[in-house]
Amino acid sequence: MKQEKMTHFVSTEEADQKWYLVDAKDKVLGRLATQIANIIRGKNKPGFTPNADTGDFVVVINAELVRLTGKREIHKNYLHHSGYPGGLKTKNITEVRAVKPEFIVENAVYGMLPKTRLGRKLKKKLKVYAGINHPHVAQKPELISLLEK
Repeated sequence: MKQEKMTHFVSTEEADQKWYLVDAKDKVLGRLATQIANIIRGKNKPGFTPNADTGDFVVVINAELVRLTGKREIHKNYLHHSGYPGGLKTKNITEVRAVKPEFIVENAVYGMLPKTRLGRKLKKKLKVYAGINHPHVAQKPELISLLEK
């Protein structure tokens, strides 16, 4: 009898999940977020499975020094609606950077993850810090330099 070849799908338990450290200093926000989302999702691994958590953890430092291109520093706004009439609140990116610079990178990466239960689970694998200090030294994150395309 002829043996059929079967595709092996990597489960979450089988996945080898590592910790990576990314320095966001002078990196373009969108390109950085795309590469981080691919690492969190596991698309950089040969055993990528779309419906399983096979990705790695990412620690981003220097989020306050991320770069924006063009006129985005002036024109980019973040919107939030309370749900009540007239409840739209708008913040410029300079206001957000002054109060919570981690939100800029988190929001860009979250927008590139799936909007499902899996996506909500993957969000927990991203750790963003404004400065150079982070509490994940015990996990021994491996420093990777993401390419500017």
